[in-house]
Amino acid sequence: MKIVVNTRLLLRDKLGGIGWFAFETLRRITVAHPKVEFIFLFDRQYDVQFIFNPNITPEILSPPSRHPVLHMLWFERCVSRALKRHKPDLFLSPDGYLSLKSPVKQLAVIHDINFEHFPENLPVFSRWYYRYYFPRFARKASRIATVSEFSKKDIIETYNIPAEKIDIVYNGANESYKPVSDDIKKATKEKYTSSKPYFIFIGSLNPRKNLINIFAAYDIFRRKTGGVKLMIVGERMFWSKETEKAFEGMEFKDDVVFCGRLDSFEVNNVIASSEALLLPSLFEGFGIPIVEAFYCGTPVITSNVTSMPEVAGEAALLVDPFSPDSIAGAMLRIINEPNLASELIAKGNIRKELFTWDKTAAALWQSMLKTINQ
Repeated sequence: MKIVVNTRLLLRDKLGGIGWFAFETLRRITVAHPKVEFIFLFDRQYDVQFIFNPNITPEILSPPSRHPVLHMLWFERCVSRALKRHKPDLFLSPDGYLSLKSPVKQLAVIHDINFEHFPENLPVFSRWYYRYYFPRFARKASRIATVSEFSKKDIIETYNIPAEKIDIVYNGANESYKPVSDDIKKATKEKYTSSKPYFIFIGSLNPRKNLINIFAAYDIFRRKTGGVKLMIVGERMFWSKETEKAFEGMEFKDDVVFCGRLDSFEVNNVIASSEALLLPSLFEGFGIPIVEAFYCGTPVITSNVTSMPEVAGEAALLVDPFSPDSIAGAMLRIINEPNLASELIAKGNIRKELFTWDKTAAALWQSMLKTINQ
């Protein structure tokens, strides 16, 4: 059996959400199936850490695919030619991009289609590319894998795709994440928040992550209680003028700590040392930080919309993401009701077992076999 994989998002020290999905699943799948031949297609010089097993052959296709025009060139010319040359049983694409030209069976992992609902959050060319090509990718795909029941339903309804064509492959979370000692909590707070307790947001600073209402909620919260800061972890991707205006207009903006991008070791420490994860997004296809907080033994406040209730279950406080008062109310409950925080941590510790990368890899492999054998 021969499988070609789009691995262009396996980038050293730059793994985003889809990059981590590719890393964790492919690392397990290639090792678990040593008799299968895998060809990894990179769009630039690769790091040897991503060649997980001797049954992997890396191949570089130029030019790098980092712009909508280059996406079209890479997938429709470079990938199409590679598939014609290798004649694989399957082309697997963890980021959902396919070759529309190729007759090879293709499995697209479409994590979500947030760009259909929030197109204004994307640059013009990217917006056009996603909204033009992804409906075509969804129809072209032999099968689709996605990361939640919500995303499956969204793809079915938005693109008119048959339900039986879509498999659910839940995300995992970094399983090295864990609760930390009181000494580490103390040192983390000393490092970032002048020894003050804090709520933590983690993710790209995209408008759909709802930072405007998070800032408003934090001001409401702080008017009713003091001494708790707000930590923001993530790159300022798509940081908008509206977000900047909301931040500059905050009453307690001096107590908002921006940490930028942190490595996974430090992310573990800052989540595990926080009062709660704050993830009241407007839209998530899954919401990996929810599960990461479960692993870290940290309470979760998240939204009652899209996939978040599905992932969080009863192990989080669900809020209306459009209401700063609702978000602030949950923050106050975490601070004022210590038993509630303990209950959420206990429920999260049970719920995390549903979401492991071993289960993700096994489910993706089954979807791959379905695609090959259909």
